[in-house]
Amino acid sequence: MMEALNRLMDIMDTLRGPGGCPWDMEQTHKSIMKCLIEETYELADAIESGDAEVLREELGDVFLQVVFHSAIAKDNGLFTLDEVIHELCDKLIYRHPHVFGDASVRDSDEVIKNWERLKRKENTKSARESILSGIPNDLPALLKALKIQSVVSRVGFDWEQPRDVLDKIKEEVREVEEAISSSDKDQMEAEIGDLIFSVVNLARRLKVDPEAALRRTNKKFSSRFYEIEKVAKTKGLRLSEMPMEEKDRIWEEAKKRV
Repeated sequence: MMEALNRLMDIMDTLRGPGGCPWDMEQTHKSIMKCLIEETYELADAIESGDAEVLREELGDVFLQVVFHSAIAKDNGLFTLDEVIHELCDKLIYRHPHVFGDASVRDSDEVIKNWERLKRKENTKSARESILSGIPNDLPALLKALKIQSVVSRVGFDWEQPRDVLDKIKEEVREVEEAISSSDKDQMEAEIGDLIFSVVNLARRLKVDPEAALRRTNKKFSSRFYEIEKVAKTKGLRLSEMPMEEKDRIWEEAKKRV
């Protein structure tokens, strides 16, 4: 493995070194930040596809981003990839005292609690004002909502039962209906946000990943919509010209298959 890692680092040094690639030499942490985000989502798609070859390729693309950022940091005298790896190793050992120390745990839930406790202990060094301060501002909104709820639940700020969250969702739906009746766009946005936040909370309480659930629904909807497009094409019709009744009929048929 070290041979492969050294080869990759040598390639990166060549790309960013004298006579290397102009584009690679110009990049900064900020300029390639979006690349890391995009590659992460492509990796998620690969995982869901179940295709091992695609997964291997996308893992490589994400790893490239780690190496790229480390190379930029090294060139700016900040840190090296070796330091990144050693710090990660130290963190893994520190946060697994039940494996590398004398601590004992009953189950995986206790492992997570210990992990978060040790993480908070580390974060006291940065004197954060709130337990929410460590949540990145740039997380996608759905993921950030889940993270906020998970963090506050660890200090007892949570619903007792999933049924309580369902009641909250019903309340939020009523408030959305009131906002629609008022025709106040700002109020509608606020109430829809509250509704989505509550739905994410229900998913968390049921131990369902809301991001995965929504991705699954997006994929299912797209597959069914493709069926409508195919039928329209075989009939020589534009989709906009197809009667709504026909679209509904094809949709119901597609639901049986997808």
